[in-house]
Amino acid sequence: MELLDAVMKWIVAPVAAFVFFMYRVQQTQTTDIAVIKATQAANKEAHDREFRESRNNFKVVLEKLESIEQHLRK
Repeated sequence: MELLDAVMKWIVAPVAAFVFFMYRVQQTQTTDIAVIKATQAANKEAHDREFRESRNNFKVVLEKLESIEQHLRK
């Protein structure tokens, strides 16, 4: 019975504590990864939106320049 008590105290309990600790760390990392992915997706969406707006604004400027050039040629 002493051998079983020693095994539980010095082998099973530390291994169980280590497994529990690793589980907690993994859960924290999973949450952090999910937050980072969500942030990255939001940043990409904002960047894409800004890029489209810039491209549209550039097209408007080019159209205005073209109309000015056509008006000057007349």
